[in-house]
Amino acid sequence: MGKGIFVIILLVLLLWILASCIRIVPQAYAVVLERLGAYRATWNTGIHFKFPFIERAARKVNLKEQVVDFPPQPVITKDNVTMQIDTVVFFQITDPKLYAYGVENPIMAIENLSATTLRNIIGDMELDETLTSREVINTKMRASLDVATDPWGIKVNRVELKNIIPPAAIQDAMEKQMKAERERREAILIAEGEKRSTILVAEGKKQSAILDAEAEKQAAILRAEAQKERMIKEAEGQAEAVLKVQKATAEGIRMIKEAGADQSVLTLKSLEAFAKAADGRATKLIIPSDIQGIAGLAASLKEVVADEEK
Repeated sequence: MGKGIFVIILLVLLLWILASCIRIVPQAYAVVLERLGAYRATWNTGIHFKFPFIERAARKVNLKEQVVDFPPQPVITKDNVTMQIDTVVFFQITDPKLYAYGVENPIMAIENLSATTLRNIIGDMELDETLTSREVINTKMRASLDVATDPWGIKVNRVELKNIIPPAAIQDAMEKQMKAERERREAILIAEGEKRSTILVAEGKKQSAILDAEAEKQAAILRAEAQKERMIKEAEGQAEAVLKVQKATAEGIRMIKEAGADQSVLTLKSLEAFAKAADGRATKLIIPSDIQGIAGLAASLKEVVADEEK
């Protein structure tokens, strides 16, 4: 009975020892193996075997990218302003052996290193430059931490400034400055709007005056053209009337000639024309010589008539 229990215990111990000699490493992890306290090998993903009692898995290392959020650190700027800045560091273990044997507490080492690096960078910058140069600070810190942590088997991928907290007095001054700046911009915008409105009104009046002048010009042109057309029509009417008179006169002369009128008829017509010319409207009369002869003829006829009456 006692031997059976002993055998069972022995088998359990053997199974436990065999099980402890088998190790499965999951994805994105690595195991540092030691033999008799000295570094032996690095196990990557898969199944591995070790000798019992003389070899052991010293450390399991996470190879995924990790994020560490450090608490705010007091820093002093070049112009002697104390502020609080907290940082976020993104790092990844690239060499499990160096990570296991390079530094005692890697996370604490990175925190202290980031704090000192941040103080050195901020000490060379003034307050305004610090508040507006986050990207520059991030780049400098990442470069410095990456070089410093390389012997530890750690690669720093990114460093971000999470918060920059200036003193309360500085915050109040900045808020007042921003308020004044917003009020100034508002006043500028209002002035620009009023200026633009005045310009638009003046442009509108100018365009209206131009349009009125153009309209008056067009109206004057139309009136002149209408008067011109009226005068042309009147002239054409007068010309047509003169033409008709001339045609009538020519027709009368032609009819007189066709009727065989003698010199006495023509003389009578001349007298009628002379009577019309001497109707009292003219102040001077120029009588042609042939008309004077006609006047003498008329006087002779008058005397003959008088003798006959006696």
